[in-house]
Amino acid sequence: MASLKEIKGRISSVRSTQKITAAMKMVSSAKLHHTQAETEHTLLYAQELKDVLNGLLAAGDDINSPFVVQRPLRTVAIVACSSNSGLCGAYNSNVWRKLSERILYYKKENINVRLLPVGKKIAENLRREGYTYDNQFVNTADKLDYAKSTRLAAELMRLYASKEVDKVELLYHHFKNTAVQVMTDMTYLPLSVQADSNDGKNVVEDYIYEPSVEQLQEMLFPKLLNLTVYTTLLDALTAEHAARMMAMQIADDNANDLAQDLTLQYNKSRQQVITNELLDIVGGSMH
Repeated sequence: MASLKEIKGRISSVRSTQKITAAMKMVSSAKLHHTQAETEHTLLYAQELKDVLNGLLAAGDDINSPFVVQRPLRTVAIVACSSNSGLCGAYNSNVWRKLSERILYYKKENINVRLLPVGKKIAENLRREGYTYDNQFVNTADKLDYAKSTRLAAELMRLYASKEVDKVELLYHHFKNTAVQVMTDMTYLPLSVQADSNDGKNVVEDYIYEPSVEQLQEMLFPKLLNLTVYTTLLDALTAEHAARMMAMQIADDNANDLAQDLTLQYNKSRQQVITNELLDIVGGSMH
């Protein structure tokens, strides 16, 4: 049985750890609220851009863009988003598991894979397993801003337009709610834009476009693709904060339960020591 001093030391250690987990939970909660609000606003803007493109399609205008061209699949680029640090539950392990599945799938299909990790944890996994990857975007999500995301988007568009890759996938966690983050595998390129049916009514407005439809497409497609990358990284960052907040909440609860168990053990041991001392006193007085 542990001594009273040892038990007291363990209680103190657990309480100190609990203070750290509680602080990390509060920090993650604050960051979550910030990124969640920003993601919602960005998604609204992205939807408006899609509506403009859908309007062009609904009006019977053909899309003439290299980013919608379907090609035979020979090389795929995968952007996998993880965190830069740990203590966020199964967040990073889920990304690595899904990425490993995609790599093995394409390997069986004899399709080349180019890897562009975003986040130090997924880059560490790739390096440990001996995979070759592009490391120039690993820190993109660190202090994320629109300019950083557009550099990644520009590289992905260049790879696709130059036919170096025939498909681009984004692998990330989608924030559904605080307790649920959904592992998502989204096709980024080729871009798929569908004409809206207006709930089956097929009402088409006769618009006069200024500038021309071709100029609008040339301007809107890169803008939409830039925004898609930024929104995806924001979404993944929001999911990371939610995962870390939940992990710290669980750790805080476990620390509290452990501290209570240790306190109970300490009280029992202390009572046992007092009882033994009383018995010694009583036994000594009888002699």
